[in-house]
Parts: sequence; C-alpha cells; structure tokens
Amino acid sequence: MVARIQTNQTQGAVTRYEEAFAQFERDHSAPAWLQAKRREAIATFSRLGFPTVRDEEWKYTDITPAANLVATPIFQFELNGAAAKVRTQLPFQALEGHRLAFVNGHFAPDLSHVGTLPEGVEVRPLSEALAAGSERVQQAFGRSVNGEETFVALNTAFAQDGAFIFVPADVELAEAVHLLFLTTGDSATVSHPRNLILLGQNAKLTVVESYSASTDGVYLTNAVTEIESGAGAHLEHIKAQLESPKAFHISTTQVGAARDSQLRSSSLNLGGRIVRNNPIAVMQGENAEVTLDGLVLTDNEQLIDNHTTMDHAEPHCASHELYAHVLNDKSVGVFNGKIFVRLDAQKTDAKQSNRTILLSGDATINAKPQLEILADDVRCTHGATIGQLDENAQFYLQARGIPAREARSILIRAFAGEVLASITLDAVRDEMEERISNKLQ
Repeated sequence: MVARIQTNQTQGAVTRYEEAFAQFERDHSAPAWLQAKRREAIATFSRLGFPTVRDEEWKYTDITPAANLVATPIFQFELNGAAAKVRTQLPFQALEGHRLAFVNGHFAPDLSHVGTLPEGVEVRPLSEALAAGSERVQQAFGRSVNGEETFVALNTAFAQDGAFIFVPADVELAEAVHLLFLTTGDSATVSHPRNLILLGQNAKLTVVESYSASTDGVYLTNAVTEIESGAGAHLEHIKAQLESPKAFHISTTQVGAARDSQLRSSSLNLGGRIVRNNPIAVMQGENAEVTLDGLVLTDNEQLIDNHTTMDHAEPHCASHELYAHVLNDKSVGVFNGKIFVRLDAQKTDAKQSNRTILLSGDATINAKPQLEILADDVRCTHGATIGQLDENAQFYLQARGIPAREARSILIRAFAGEVLASITLDAVRDEMEERISNKLQ
C-alpha cells in the first residue's frame, strides 16, 4: 500500500474530489462493472493523494496549483448552438478523414464527422460504446494502464467520454482519425478524457489527438489514452498539446506493442502553464518496434515535464526516442526518459536522445536519462545535449541579408524539424510549423 504525506492544501483538494465523486455517482448511472472500477479508482486516488516535489518522479514539477484548482467537473454539457462559433477555432481543419470532437470532455456531434468505414471498424465516442454494452470496451478498459498512479486513478473515477476505436485484423483505415478535445468557457473546469484504441493483427491506423481551447482561462485536462496492438499492426499516433497559456494538462499514453508491430507516437507541446506527459510503451512480443518522439517549445514561465518509459519485456525488439526542447524566457523543461530491459529481453536495440536549446539565460532544463538493464546481450544508448543556438550559423544567415529574428526562427524551425519530419500527415506537419513560427514572433 502506498500513501503520500499530504499538505493541508493538497488534502483539501483530495477531499473536494471525493465530494465531487459522490455527486457524480448520484447523478450518473453506469454498468455494474464500470461502477465497480470507478469506486476502486476513487479509493486508490484517496489513498495515494496528489504527488508533491518530495516524490522523486515529481521532483521538478509542483502540481499543487493544478490540484488546488477550484473548478467544477462538468458532468453534463451541450453546445447549445455554439458550434458555429467554435468551429473556426479548431486545430488541423485541413486534415481530411474522420473526426470525433469533444467539448469540455463531452462528445460534440455538431463538430464531428465519421465517414464510411471498412467492415468491422468502429470509430465512436466511448460514451456510446459504453451505452451499447460493448464487450470489447469492458474487457479492455483499464487493462493496460497502471491504476496505482494518481492521475490515472482520478481519470478512471470520473471518465465519461473520449474515443473508442477498433480496427479488426488485416484491415487498414486509410483516412486519419482526429480526436479533438476543446475547452471552452470562462469558468474553471476539469475534464477527464479517456481514449481506448484497439488494433487487430496486421491492422493499420493513423490517429491525431489534439487538445486546445477557445478560452484563455484556467482549467485542467487529465487525459488517459490506452493503445493495444495485435501482431504485425502499424500505428502512427500524434498528440498535439495546444492548451491555453493558463491551462494545466496531465496525460498518460500507454502503448502495448505486440509481436512484429510497428508503433510511432509523437508528442508535440506548445501550450499549457504546467504540463506533465507520461508516454509509456511496452514491447510485449518479439520484433516489436516503437518510436516515441517529442517536441517542446516554451516561453514565459511555462513548465513542461515529459516522463517517458520504454519497457522491453520481450527479446529482439527495438525502440527509438528523440525529444527536442526549445526553452525561452523563464520556462522550464523536464525530461526523464527510462529504458527498461527485462531479464529475458535479449537482443534489445534501444536508442534515446534528448536535445535542448536554451534561448534565455533564465530558462532551465532538468534532464535525467535512465537505463535499467537486466539482460546481458543488448545494445542500448542514451544521451542528452544542452546548448544555445549556433552563433556561426546565425551569423552566416544574417550575412546573406536575413534579419536576426528571422535567422533565429529558421534555425529553431530546423531544430524542431527533426521531430516533425517523421509525421506523415502534411496537414498536421504544416500547421505545427506555422504554429511554431507564430510562437517565435
């Protein structure tokens, strides 16, 4: 049993969530199995409490402001005709394919579009799948993630909606699926999106998961995405965190890679006041290959914390990881990347790289690459570099008539391009390049 010593502030926050859960249970019926999971999760959350900087895993990230956010969980929500107003603020509008939109944590059909799907493919709101009594959802919900983590437990207790995607064996969904999460309104809110993505043997899928806002207000997004692949499956997953400058964003993405599967997940972070991402990949079958890439671009006093885990549970697997940070003003970046090679995971090939450019003398990066290797026939490398922009390269550009600000922007975009280059969707890559340029102005 694990319990944390809580401050008076964080203990008060735990109590408020317990009271909110009691109201949530009274107002919302659920299948017996889900109700049991929710009750177990709130009990786990109550026991664990919120992490503090005394916890090694949260050493550089004080989550107290997010924990103490006096906000109202939105249990029911309707756009009430506001769809046309927010439609112009949606990210990746040029992206073709299917879209499931969620506003303040609830499905927004007026902003969603799902076209013709191959036989057996499901792309629908999780709430709809739950209402239909989906056995797939019941069997897979919570199966992958660590229920003994505070924010996962909190999400499980309050999760109402999100996306459910199922692609059966030997089926390719050619068009991308965009899971769009938008926060609106001036009042402080909390939402707990839950996504469940299941791929059968040799299935192929591309998913874009975006988080943004039509408000500059304060709010908390606590998201959990579970991804399970069958043998030989191919997945491209892109998570774009574009939250408001005052927002708190916590996310856990758990990826299970079966035998011969190839999974790539890219985490792109431009927004948020305090952000914590926990991408976790478990290689569960031989010859699985997983890539976790990340881009962080911060200014002002933003704090973005990425804690990644590559868990090599089976032999003959490969993992690749590149995280690039560009930190300006008084912003803070945290990178804690762990490669874990289990006892029988021989012939593992794991590579990790963390690169940081500091644009200000007041910006800070806390980097902690980790290797835990229990097997003896492996090839694992990791490294971290920290520096400033190349003055010679900047001088070269300026000598050819390019203004200093533009020269700097060109070099930063080239640095970020190492991560963006792997994204196959032109609409996503192009918009992210534009957003980066705008942030650098």
